[in-house]
Amino acid sequence: MSALAAYIKDIVANGQEPNAAMVGYLANLEQVAKVDKSIPAAIIKELEDQRSYLKMIASENYCSLSTQLTLGNLLTDKYAEGFPNHRYYAGCDNIDNLEGQACKEACDLFGAEHAYVQPHSGADANMVAFWAILNKVVQKPYMDKVGETNLYNLTDEQWAELRATFGHQKLLGLNYYSGGHLTHGYRHNVSARMFDAYTYDVDPKTQVLDYDSIRKQAEEVKPTILLAGYSAYPRKVNFRIMREIADSVGAVFMVDMAHFAGLVAGKAFTGDFDPVKHADVVTTTTHKTLRGPRGGLILAKKEFGDFIDQGCPMVLGGPLPHCMAAKAIAFKEANTPEFQEYAQNIVKNSKSLAGYLSEGGVNLTSGGTDNHLMVLDVTNFGLTGRQAEDAVRAAGITLNRNSVPFDPNGAWYTSGLRIGTPALTTLGMGEAEMKEIAQVVIEILESTTANIIASGKNAGKKSLAKATTDEAVIASCRERVTNLLNRFVLYPELDTEILKQVLN
Repeated sequence: MSALAAYIKDIVANGQEPNAAMVGYLANLEQVAKVDKSIPAAIIKELEDQRSYLKMIASENYCSLSTQLTLGNLLTDKYAEGFPNHRYYAGCDNIDNLEGQACKEACDLFGAEHAYVQPHSGADANMVAFWAILNKVVQKPYMDKVGETNLYNLTDEQWAELRATFGHQKLLGLNYYSGGHLTHGYRHNVSARMFDAYTYDVDPKTQVLDYDSIRKQAEEVKPTILLAGYSAYPRKVNFRIMREIADSVGAVFMVDMAHFAGLVAGKAFTGDFDPVKHADVVTTTTHKTLRGPRGGLILAKKEFGDFIDQGCPMVLGGPLPHCMAAKAIAFKEANTPEFQEYAQNIVKNSKSLAGYLSEGGVNLTSGGTDNHLMVLDVTNFGLTGRQAEDAVRAAGITLNRNSVPFDPNGAWYTSGLRIGTPALTTLGMGEAEMKEIAQVVIEILESTTANIIASGKNAGKKSLAKATTDEAVIASCRERVTNLLNRFVLYPELDTEILKQVLN
């Protein structure tokens, strides 16, 4: 008897209704196990691992089981280059409908004029947005000037001239070391190679954005695109002011809200802090605070819509219809009063956690947080971010090391930790749990020591030393973390012992 059949038989015999999520997962894993049992084994192990650690990586979350189950179906088999009702392949009627539905749900959720749901990731979304903007403000005027509509009608000289013009456009975005993202002009990323890239920083003293300084820099640079948004900046951004700066220098205003899209969707960020109301183009991931499947999304003013819809063939290949379907489910889930409460609770938990950490002697960049994340400067504990990350992980907390503003330790070792509250809030945790987690983090940091290397070519470099933490402290903190996780179980609908029966 199959694991699924056995589960249903036992449940019915006990007078209960089969759990739909369990049925879905069992059916899925059972089918996969017929080909290779190591794959469902890895999936089950990942569930067990995620139930064993507090997920505090600011860019991670838990999507709904409905969203997950939408990803595994025959929609993955269909090529659908183009956009709804304008495809390069036949037989896309159903894809047109579901992609159109996903776009409509996104526009309804965010109050946007145009949506594009094909990007596979936030980085993809940014690449599509960059080139769409360049096509609108560089290519279109050039083609109008030479009286052509088809690029293949340009002479070799004209094509060379247009390509050279593309390469001289300026991007001004938040510096990676001040909390910006890799795709915002970081020199190790393609964004710094396709643009003449400039970056603005937070104020060295306050570690928050100085809009007067950004305005002055924008006037000097005169960027084609002024980009706002962040990956590790713990404060709100005033998008009304940023829009004014962009307009004053004739720049297109673009916002990457990948980290805080759920706070916008859930009305935790409104007015001046809602980028959709102020930006020409807004990009985001659909996971993180939005709590959907891994993927990207672009929202835009109508005048940019036609250019963004050319994501394929401009940047992307074939869209992923199963992912677009899952995005539609996630957008619908986010357009509810329950999600708005969730978004508010993310911020409440973040501020609560930051307060308890600060009271315990932890230095927070900018002094606190207004959003879903905070960055801890661990140098006063004599540690690098890498050492602190390992120590906290040993106690059952998963987070990531992160650069602090003007970090002397660089992007690999770093001087900080980035902590986020979206996933813990999804589990239902609140202020009491934030207090206990802060106590655990502080106890671990205080009990961890990094010794300076005494000999060898790297002698004297504490950043390379392996940190050690008092074993009794690790055990005690691990127990506290386990108790929290036992009270707030991830996906309680899923019974791992029953799921493992597909491996027999």
